[in-house]
Amino acid sequence: MLQETPLRSVAAGVPGEGKRPHGARPLFFISDLHLSETIPHTVAAFEHFVRVTAEEADSVFILGDLFEYWIGDDMLSEPFVARMAALMHTLSERGIALYIMHGNRDFLLGKRFMKAAGAIWLPDPFVITAFGTRITLAHGDALCTADRAYLRFRRFARCRFAQMLFLASPFRWRRALAERMRSASQEGRSRPVSPKYDVTPEGVAALFKESGTTTLVHGHTHRPARHREPGGTRWVLPDWDFDHGEHRGGYLRIDADGLRALPLD
Repeated sequence: MLQETPLRSVAAGVPGEGKRPHGARPLFFISDLHLSETIPHTVAAFEHFVRVTAEEADSVFILGDLFEYWIGDDMLSEPFVARMAALMHTLSERGIALYIMHGNRDFLLGKRFMKAAGAIWLPDPFVITAFGTRITLAHGDALCTADRAYLRFRRFARCRFAQMLFLASPFRWRRALAERMRSASQEGRSRPVSPKYDVTPEGVAALFKESGTTTLVHGHTHRPARHREPGGTRWVLPDWDFDHGEHRGGYLRIDADGLRALPLD
């Protein structure tokens, strides 16, 4: 079921709320950072975003695939992951709300991680009200309705029983499986991208109808753009990569002047 709440109702529950007035501060949206130790320049860009760029924000929304993969909250014992969680926690310490939605790579992010990062988890999809505009937020993978095999896997992977079985497995086995899947994904990037891996008009139209909104923000496809759809406007967030070839990255900002896509500082 699609969930909805006015933004201010969500922000009231964020640790650190009240340390400074929110007023009409902007909201920032990012996704698909795929953080790992193997991409240090992308990690550095995220650190700068959190410490500098986000300073003027009321709230930061991460709409999935924050990490390259997540095999359980016991990953917090790893120094890199602990450092990223501590970095994100500085947002709530500065009175900036942080919301994180699951992606297709990190849907096992759990309560321990959210607490360590000072974040609030958002269901997918989710409707917020900001600056008088109702906006549907999604990761985007569920909108790729032509990829039926993936949607079957998605339903299985989000089954609580399946997750319990996976998380009960030895950490080393989970890590090895994630690395194999990661390698297969990287090999696939060298081949032409099939249209079935993009969102479909039918999936987008259904979400606009279900949500009753005319603005949709999502990531996942790595095809950043502003699309005019029959049901409204669809904003696709960019993926981040500062370690391979041409640099990519950016964020979406909403304030009293509306929505606009911005490059990283």
